[in-house]
Amino acid sequence: MKILHTADWHLGKRLDRFSRMEEQILVMEEIIGIADEEHADLILVAGDLFDNFNPGVEAIELFYKTLKRLSLNGKRPVIAISGNHDSPSLINAPDPLARECGIILIGHPKAEITLFSTEYFKVSNSKAGFIELKIGGIDFPVRILHTPFANEIRLKEYFGENKEEEINKVLSETWKNLADQFCDDSGVNILTAHLYINKRGAEILEEPEGEKPIKIGNADLIFSDSIPEQIQYTALGHLHGFQNIGTKEKPVIYSSSPLCYSFSEAGQKKYVSIIDTEPGKTVSYEKKVLKSGRILVRKTFTSIEDTVQWLEENPNTFIELTLESETFLTADERRLIYQSHNGIVHLIPKVKNRELDEEQSHEINLNQNIDILFKDYFKSKNGGQEANEELMNLFNEILNA
Repeated sequence: MKILHTADWHLGKRLDRFSRMEEQILVMEEIIGIADEEHADLILVAGDLFDNFNPGVEAIELFYKTLKRLSLNGKRPVIAISGNHDSPSLINAPDPLARECGIILIGHPKAEITLFSTEYFKVSNSKAGFIELKIGGIDFPVRILHTPFANEIRLKEYFGENKEEEINKVLSETWKNLADQFCDDSGVNILTAHLYINKRGAEILEEPEGEKPIKIGNADLIFSDSIPEQIQYTALGHLHGFQNIGTKEKPVIYSSSPLCYSFSEAGQKKYVSIIDTEPGKTVSYEKKVLKSGRILVRKTFTSIEDTVQWLEENPNTFIELTLESETFLTADERRLIYQSHNGIVHLIPKVKNRELDEEQSHEINLNQNIDILFKDYFKSKNGGQEANEELMNLFNEILNA
């Protein structure tokens, strides 16, 4: 059977003042197309479905429409879990209606899904944190251990965590008990979770810039050796770059976000993971590149002319632009830059420091004219750079307001 794994949609996400909704509509269309082309039998969405607890109407509408189309109007099961950006109650709310369309929404850790069946598949077994599916045309069951994002409060509520216990121990024991009870070689065994997971002793994986962090110190770091040996593939969400932190035989995959959502992701390619699996055998997976959306770029220039030329030649980008120069940008220069491109998210002027004369006097004569005092102050704070005429006009305008 084939499974499509995606995560970190962040529907409703903005990049500073820029909406990403048009790009998200296109990339959701692309994911649906890949699912259909690959004849996926099951869809897993591993959390951060929305960008915040109270998403807008457009984001909610796109979410429901996308899931319905991914489910082929009930023919193909879709399982979506909540992430640290999601409200578990909001995710759970439409579940009774969603089930009619073959969609299973899981908001809380250790949720127990009500048994149900459709014309095309059925939930044949369900326990807290576990679900088994029997899908028409596939002669073996699919077992899924599911762990939506669990903060400390939820862990205590659902897993009975004591302060002296480590999260690794809690999750490891929970997953092992479920795997030992339900996962054998007669079916496909999958874990899906929205957590910060890494190899023990490995280099720390950076969380996306601007993300709500999961890992605070090492308290919320889950080690991949907590995953039960019966699990053939682990479908993760949270980190926005595609990576396998498991092994070739037992992949533990962050499938990536569908779009670049911060400049720390500049230059990244985005993917969904297509898993080919059967009982008792090593899975194979293929990452399918997503092509929708604007490219995010960090660029540094030293001249206005080069800046404007590059901006005009690269229109379909969002850019964080640093401009290094000997003097501060004038209003006309800023206007020219912004007129050259409609995707400038940040413009960072950087005046090159000048070495101050070591013998220059640092004594301050407070009896001087305030304009001279301001110029001296500005020069001392900016590496010897003189305040230009435009800045002095603004200073005087404020002074005389």
